[in-house]
Amino acid sequence: MSRLFFLRRLRSFSVCSRMLHMFYQSVSLASTIFFAVVCWGAGIQAKDANRLNNLIKKAGSVVGCRLANLDEVVRDRMVLKLRTIMDSPSHPLHNTVDKLRSSFSSRLLQPRCSKERYRK
Repeated sequence: MSRLFFLRRLRSFSVCSRMLHMFYQSVSLASTIFFAVVCWGAGIQAKDANRLNNLIKKAGSVVGCRLANLDEVVRDRMVLKLRTIMDSPSHPLHNTVDKLRSSFSSRLLQPRCSKERYRK
C-alpha cells in the first residue's frame, strides 16, 4: 500500500498516464511482484493471491489502464523462465527439464507426482 501511495501522489500532480505506467512497472508494484512470482509459482495461497490481485486492480485504476492480473503474470513469467532454462545448456536444471520433453512432439510433459501439492 505504501508503494501505491507514491502512484497516487504522482497522479495528484497531473502526471500523464504513460509516465504513471512506467513508474508502476519500474519502481512501484510490478517490479516487486514480477520478481517474487517466479518463486511463488502456483503455490501461493488463494487468500494472498486475491489480496495481490486487489492491489493490482487498485494500481490499475490509479494508472488509468488495465494491468495484468496475477494469474497472467505467473503464467508469462513461468514460461519465460522455462524457456531460459531450456535454451541454456549450462543451466543446472537444463537436463531435468530436457528429460520431460515428449519424444514425439517435443512438448513438455508434466512430471509424475504423488500429491497435487508437489505437481504445482
